[in-house]
Amino acid sequence: MANNRSHTEEMLDVVGVGIGPFNLGLAAMLHAAPEIKALFLEQKSHFSWHPGLLLEGTTLQVPFLADLVTMADPTSPYSFLNYLKEHRRLYHFYFLERFHIPRREYDHYCRWVSEQLETCRFGQKVVDIEWIAAGDESHYRVESIQLETDTRLVHRARNLVLGVGSVPHVDPRYSHLPTTDVFHSAHFLDRLERCRQARSITVVGSGQSAAEVFHTLLQEQPTHGYRLDWLTRSPGFFPMEYSKLGLEHFSPDYIRHFHSLPQRERDAKLANQDLLYKGISASTIAAIYELLYERTVGEHPIPARLLSHTSITDIDPVERDGDGRYRLHCLHRDRGETFTHESDVIILATGYAHRVPECIRGLASLIQWDDSGRYIAGSDYRLTLTEKTNNAIFVQNGELHTHGVGAPDLGLGAHRNSVIINTLVDREVYPVSNRNVFQQFAVTEQPSPRKIPVKG
Repeated sequence: MANNRSHTEEMLDVVGVGIGPFNLGLAAMLHAAPEIKALFLEQKSHFSWHPGLLLEGTTLQVPFLADLVTMADPTSPYSFLNYLKEHRRLYHFYFLERFHIPRREYDHYCRWVSEQLETCRFGQKVVDIEWIAAGDESHYRVESIQLETDTRLVHRARNLVLGVGSVPHVDPRYSHLPTTDVFHSAHFLDRLERCRQARSITVVGSGQSAAEVFHTLLQEQPTHGYRLDWLTRSPGFFPMEYSKLGLEHFSPDYIRHFHSLPQRERDAKLANQDLLYKGISASTIAAIYELLYERTVGEHPIPARLLSHTSITDIDPVERDGDGRYRLHCLHRDRGETFTHESDVIILATGYAHRVPECIRGLASLIQWDDSGRYIAGSDYRLTLTEKTNNAIFVQNGELHTHGVGAPDLGLGAHRNSVIINTLVDREVYPVSNRNVFQQFAVTEQPSPRKIPVKG
């Protein structure tokens, strides 16, 4: 329990909980609204974006224009191009001729931005938020712990922005297994040395993270000699939809269309849109295939297997030859057959879950929830509340079910922040366009065609 306590009497306009790319982008974009007093709190000691998957050779799956600010303000000092200029890398990038930047450079860019913003405070864990109903003086009381000094801090703000993001999802049935051997792909780099010492490794999942982990291990396999298996319950190892018209689903236009639908229809659509945002990049698939092809020249056997239609029903620890191993109980969904498979290390590339942060438990009665216990977010990203109040709660990347597949997409972060800032200040700081794509997602009134006079 922290013994020190400090109160901040200043009333802020907004407190942001969590500093991932989206809240960091909001902090950067607020430079255009100096009247807003803001503070952003993050428990990590510095900005860090998926550190366990910053693999050499991996890139963002969106163009560099999907930085923190450019899609709303290309002239911002916090743009990726300005980052390159400040680091004397503009010509390097110019000659690179790539639209997709290294993932490690994106992480470094975000850290560079965070270090320039006084409104971003790291090493502060938000532990409790309470709504203080006091008429015109109503506000949120935000309590945090400064981890380095064990000091409790209290901030007060008229509005909140929840930007805690998602967390690695691991089936609770496997929580008793040693995390050195059975772990989420988010921790892959931290466990890479363990993988190199294993006799056999199994990757579970079929998204981009699973593919990148498998490719990395496949590259190192001749050096370390382990067996490598890649299992997924999906019917195949499919590429992410990356056609031009498919990409238009990641637009403000599609967000508006999706949000206009009844929740039942939204949920039905999401269930059939996995490959818009959960598939594997074509380049990663090609790299894996080419490596497999080269390794099997001359009918050379390779200790690697890719198996689809396979669900993992359980994982048991087993002792064999004095070493710990794990038995995976599997079901081949296509044939209905069960089988077992043993492995020293199991990497679960099983995605991420959006959980309601523990720090807002005190706001549970203020927030209105849908039948599935999820936020109800308006078109301006404000949560629907049970009380009439001007104290808004905005959500970042927690509105997949209300705003569609673009919710976690980095390319729409600047748009969402434009909407949030315009709502906060009640004026158009950042213009938001109503027509950004060529296709229409619903029937709308069309202008009558202009009549061409006929020469008589």
